[in-house]
Amino acid sequence: MTELRVAETHRYSKIYSLGASRGNLAVSNDEIAGPIDSSDEWIRQRTGVITRARASDDQTLASMAVEAGKEAIERAGIKPEQIDLVIVSTISFPYATPSAATLIAAELGIPDAAAYDISAACAGYCYGIAQADSMIRSGLCEYALVIGAERLSDFIDPTDRTISFLLGDGAGAAIVGPSETPGISQSVWGSDGTKWDKVGMTGSILEFKEGGSWPTLVQEGRTVFRWAVWEMVKAAKEALDTAGISVNDLSALVTHQANMRIIDEFAKQLELPDSVVVARDIETTGNTSAASIPLAMHRILQEKQVSSGGLALQIGFGAGLAYAAQVVVLP
Repeated sequence: MTELRVAETHRYSKIYSLGASRGNLAVSNDEIAGPIDSSDEWIRQRTGVITRARASDDQTLASMAVEAGKEAIERAGIKPEQIDLVIVSTISFPYATPSAATLIAAELGIPDAAAYDISAACAGYCYGIAQADSMIRSGLCEYALVIGAERLSDFIDPTDRTISFLLGDGAGAAIVGPSETPGISQSVWGSDGTKWDKVGMTGSILEFKEGGSWPTLVQEGRTVFRWAVWEMVKAAKEALDTAGISVNDLSALVTHQANMRIIDEFAKQLELPDSVVVARDIETTGNTSAASIPLAMHRILQEKQVSSGGLALQIGFGAGLAYAAQVVVLP
């Protein structure tokens, strides 16, 4: 019997570089406090947000993704044509089809790449890293561009007190490629669909078509807080165990930038040593869903809070309720 030919495989993969793009508009708490009958002090205490980055009229989701992708490609030192997979995680691309990924690949000059979108909300970037890692190690691709991109300001109700005042716009990108040493641990991922409606939209597109209101983002804050802290800490510990390391081996913790109170409580429950840098990009960027982890990691590297080569635990969690985590070597 003739044997099938299979692709040459790589034993390991790693993140080569990151790129970032944020909304051009810095929106202060004072600017949004009125419609929710609130104040700068209340918003800071509840969320840790001082300003949030929101897109200007000339910034589309795709244009921010392209800007982030260009930086990641340049920093990786590779050519666009070497990339054979583009994964875009987003919940806010305004077209159900075609995908954002195919458009962004074309704009970046990446020919003939496999390209598709992921709808896993705040866990989506980590889902993308998990898939890129597996595909590179299987030989299905050589280099992958993984992007988390959101323009959440298109789905905000200014009077909503549950999540809208948290949200920002931006895109974060990573180049993932082959490595001679482990650069991305086995991912831990999953979901809890019994809480499907705890973060989501006020209605469907079909309801809007039939005369309903434009769907906007809402959440059940107390339920999400408890799940994010208690259940996701378990997932984070499992990711550390799977990677064969402890919190003492980490240089950084990069969680989804959901809320500063969640981030701080998460770090406390993990019992992180003082030497571990905790990413807190939410303070001036806001919650950017799928974009939040690469944006937060890009910032701590750019500001030299951490050094390349250290280990970071990254974990995304949110609508669905979906989650994913892995330990990565900082690019």
